[in-house]
Amino acid sequence: MNFKLPHIPQRDAKPRENGITMMMDKGLSVKEAENFIDANSEYTDLIKLGFGTSFLTKNLEQKIKLYHEAGLKVYLGGTLFEAFIVRGMFDEYRKVLDKFKLKVAEVSDGSLAMNHDVKCDYIQMLAKDFTVLSEVGSKEEGIIIHPAKWINMMKKELEAGSWKVIAEARESGNVGIYHRDGKAHTMLIDKIISKIKIEHIMWETPLKSQQVWFIKNFGANVNLGNISTTDVIPLETLRIGLRGDTFFTFLPKELNAPIKKSK
Repeated sequence: MNFKLPHIPQRDAKPRENGITMMMDKGLSVKEAENFIDANSEYTDLIKLGFGTSFLTKNLEQKIKLYHEAGLKVYLGGTLFEAFIVRGMFDEYRKVLDKFKLKVAEVSDGSLAMNHDVKCDYIQMLAKDFTVLSEVGSKEEGIIIHPAKWINMMKKELEAGSWKVIAEARESGNVGIYHRDGKAHTMLIDKIISKIKIEHIMWETPLKSQQVWFIKNFGANVNLGNISTTDVIPLETLRIGLRGDTFFTFLPKELNAPIKKSK
């Protein structure tokens, strides 16, 4: 840090299991990735090459290598996994992961209908060689999954070998664990964390209001994903109480009082 301030919450050190920040790369160029790394690598843990952007991105191998050299884990968006699966190309998907020396894989079923046992089989197969993130929840607006089903799917996917289960929200932040207006579905979230340890969950929080809600409710070291390239440092300031939305969250109560006299 550039200077000292007391009462800053302790952030888990990298490589970390908790307090993870996942940035969604929607097609950055190599130069943009270099700039991102220079400014943000200390505060970033995972890079998701969003949806199917890796199919189109120029100099993909070079960009992934840059991220890896900076100590950042990279994986392909779950939609690309589904694009291979729906075409009956799981073996080819594995070859893509190997070609780009990826150590992390995402398994999802947000765009296609997949039997959950089949999904868990894919998780189990990939977990033998990769760190697996699996995503629960539909990308379709208006589809409601009962909390008991969310919990059951998350449990089974963790048992199958998932490192973290991702709670779906899309990059729009208005489906899955959120209502249409982007506000947290608090009943659903409360029920999930009553049965699933929160350190095993990655919450998708593309909107600042959602990031604030999770930090205020679950602390600085909650796992947050789908963070835009320009929001990584702003998110970190939220995590440590250096932004108005969380300014008093981590301060002692005696400091949360009107300032009566300058010192």
